[in-house]
Amino acid sequence: MAKNQARLLTLLALAAFVLAFLISNRVFFRIDMTRDRAYTISEASRNLHREISDVVTITYFVSERLSYAHPLPGEIADLIREYASHSRGRIRFIQRDPSRAEITREVEALGIIPQRIQVVERNETTVATVYSGILIEYLDRESVMPVVFSLETLEYDLSSRIRSLVRNTERVLGVIVADSHNDWQSEFGLLNQELFFAGFRVRLIGAGEEIPPDLPALFVLGGAEDLDLYALYLIDRYITGGGNVLFAAEGISVNVRENFQARAVEDQGLLAMLANYGVIVQPYMVHDYSALNLTYQSHSWNMTTIRTVGYPQWIAVLEEAGNPDHPLTALFAGLDLFWTSPLELVPPQGVNAEPLFMSTEYAWLQTENFYTNPEQLFLFEEEADETFGTKILGAALSGIFPSAFEDSENQRPGRIIVVGNVNFMGSLMQMNRGSERNLDFILRAAEWLSSDEDLLAIRIREQTPGRLDRITDRDRRDAVMNFSRNINTFIIPFVIILIGVIMTWRRKVNTKAKGAGGEL
Repeated sequence: MAKNQARLLTLLALAAFVLAFLISNRVFFRIDMTRDRAYTISEASRNLHREISDVVTITYFVSERLSYAHPLPGEIADLIREYASHSRGRIRFIQRDPSRAEITREVEALGIIPQRIQVVERNETTVATVYSGILIEYLDRESVMPVVFSLETLEYDLSSRIRSLVRNTERVLGVIVADSHNDWQSEFGLLNQELFFAGFRVRLIGAGEEIPPDLPALFVLGGAEDLDLYALYLIDRYITGGGNVLFAAEGISVNVRENFQARAVEDQGLLAMLANYGVIVQPYMVHDYSALNLTYQSHSWNMTTIRTVGYPQWIAVLEEAGNPDHPLTALFAGLDLFWTSPLELVPPQGVNAEPLFMSTEYAWLQTENFYTNPEQLFLFEEEADETFGTKILGAALSGIFPSAFEDSENQRPGRIIVVGNVNFMGSLMQMNRGSERNLDFILRAAEWLSSDEDLLAIRIREQTPGRLDRITDRDRRDAVMNFSRNINTFIIPFVIILIGVIMTWRRKVNTKAKGAGGEL
């Protein structure tokens, strides 16, 4: 009887295993034990099926060779499978190797870009051409993610693109490059690329051109000295009609092409208009001990020396400096700012104004003489004693904004973001490898201005690692470094040796006890 039961249990177990294998491609689940469920898609992504009336097909084109060489393709596939498992049949997942399926030309025609990477196989390093891109299809519409080599923003990218396809809407962002010396493609090329990969279509609007009232969001980059009254009037009309704008507006102009010469801007009306909305961009320059490095050439006699200094006019805004109560800066990743101006909030009735991020308490100002030469750092602190303290560097405002030109009867609530700096959105963001943090904030801003709160919540979950230099107090930082050094150099080796001694001693004691027991 016992043998028959054992055979029956064995057969049932085999049948269960075969059944599980057969349905494994239809049922997907995993247990996420990470803090904040970092590997579980958000509620907004799980509920996408409620908006989908037909079937969304997500095809992941990935080379098998890449899958064998790196775990990332498996993690990407797992994330897409989770979409399918929560979709109640509305999302279908397909994975294909373009080379094996002999469809490389068709895949590249879709816009998926092959990448050349080094692959180590059997102690040999070779260069392989691989694919890792995603095609999303819904009815007769499609969206392509040309290159997918990261999980950091993948959920956000997938959910935003699926929603756009299902709703048959474009994610449009208007941009006015308002400084005459700047060009969108050359100065803001990295931002343009990132907006494209995030699914936004950038609509460039010239200063003085009509702004469509249904435009979801607008970026105004600079313009304090170049926007005339008519251009400002059109922006004001867009805002009072319910428009949403990010202003990168600075009170100090620095000529990056000519020895960093700095001066207060000659405002033609933009800064006055912002003050009318509730935020004053002060004509000062903020300095902070939480500084980025500046590398430059120093010439003396017949020698040229490469020097690197902490440059307090290039500010590393820390993670803890973000406003945790605002969705834009919840779980803030930090920001890099270059020659930025401080803000003062004076909101009129009906407008809510909040700081988004601040300097450290070790910040100060230049209000009169704007020294920028890194060889003269001692001059930077001329006004430090009188101006020391925390400064507001970015702010968000919402409500019904009073017109700076005329009273309107059809005013609607809108949103405004102000950062006292233009350079943080341009090419300088790459100087200290801070582009990931800056781009993350800018894309969050685009989402918040476009009122896609649930998509913004997805971006908040997907954080880049923080800085290693977040402790700005020098004594405290030295103490932490010494403590870490002592732990790694002395305490951990001592504990390991102690454990080894104890285990050896216990083994000898047990051996002696067994020997004594045998003699007895």
